[in-house]
Amino acid sequence: MSDTIARLSAMRARQGAGLGQAGATSHLTPLTAFGSNPGALKAAYHVPEDLPDGAPLVVVLHGCTQDAAGYDRHSGWSTLAEEAGFAVLYAEQQRGNNANLCFNWFQPADARRGAGEALSIRQMVEAMLVEHGLDRQRVFVTGLSAGGAMAATMLAAYPDVFAAGAIIAGLPHGSATTVPEAFDRMRGHGGGSVEELQSALRGASNHRGPWPRISVWHGTADHTVAPSNADAIVAQWQRVHGLGANPSRSETAGRLTRQVWCDAAGEAVLEVNMIAGMGHGTPVGHDGPGSVGPYMLDVGISSTRRIAGFWGIAQAVVTEGETDAVSPASRPHRDATGQDATKAAAPKRDTHQPAAEATGVQKIIEDALRTAGLMH
Repeated sequence: MSDTIARLSAMRARQGAGLGQAGATSHLTPLTAFGSNPGALKAAYHVPEDLPDGAPLVVVLHGCTQDAAGYDRHSGWSTLAEEAGFAVLYAEQQRGNNANLCFNWFQPADARRGAGEALSIRQMVEAMLVEHGLDRQRVFVTGLSAGGAMAATMLAAYPDVFAAGAIIAGLPHGSATTVPEAFDRMRGHGGGSVEELQSALRGASNHRGPWPRISVWHGTADHTVAPSNADAIVAQWQRVHGLGANPSRSETAGRLTRQVWCDAAGEAVLEVNMIAGMGHGTPVGHDGPGSVGPYMLDVGISSTRRIAGFWGIAQAVVTEGETDAVSPASRPHRDATGQDATKAAAPKRDTHQPAAEATGVQKIIEDALRTAGLMH
């Protein structure tokens, strides 16, 4: 474990205070009022001007040593939001919680429904839904590395909230509960059987379906988080979707090999994208927004655009040999109380108005959080 800690510390020193200081002006606005925030996280968002009510929401979780503004700039999520018409929410870690700015996906107090960092992120989502009149049936989450592992936890702990998710260079939910276990799992050691992983998923909530659709991304040359974790994530989600071990189809285009599992209706509900020769990071490329940066790797493939296409909130990228263009998720959702969730009735706030001037909005958000059981 000591060698990994030393490596992380060295990388943090080389990269300075994070990606957010790399130069360009951030597109993000701080989100300051979102509940009790038991995980002590920060939050920021981008809502395109004149975004209509009922638009989707994408939640993004950065990796270790990163911050929200830098990850947004290099991944291009806000840029794609302007093009495709959705809102973006970033949770951001603080050094007081984790010295390397990693989300604490391996700490049980932070990685379960109704507690810690997971609850903080859920409260952020509720605040955005209420304040901006977004669509509860189209909430998505993605993340890189530790952010990918926390995205896996959010999908497991709150499957009633998220229509789909994308896990980039991440790990399955419940695969580690201590720091030593976390480093072992990152190296591909241990992690429990398929049955144990599937049990961890089912035990994370009382939800019994329908389940979020899952997109997995990993590089074959990732020496930080072993590629075997991608297989473990797929195995964790196959049973709840009623899928077999073999994919419905497999396609290779250049460096990208994509395996897709479809449900009985023929809809793609699980996919894994392996990029030959890619190390640890988020794939960016010419076919979408984003730019090269620390852990943002130019492999000629925009994972941002392709993930949004798989979710059905942006035009899908179909490469040679691919045949599917996934339609938007349209399943009903239930809120944290188990009741049918509908669009929030709160008036849409002018996104350029300072938060301090949004009279009454904080009370509306807090009332909604209490109703949903997310705040006392």
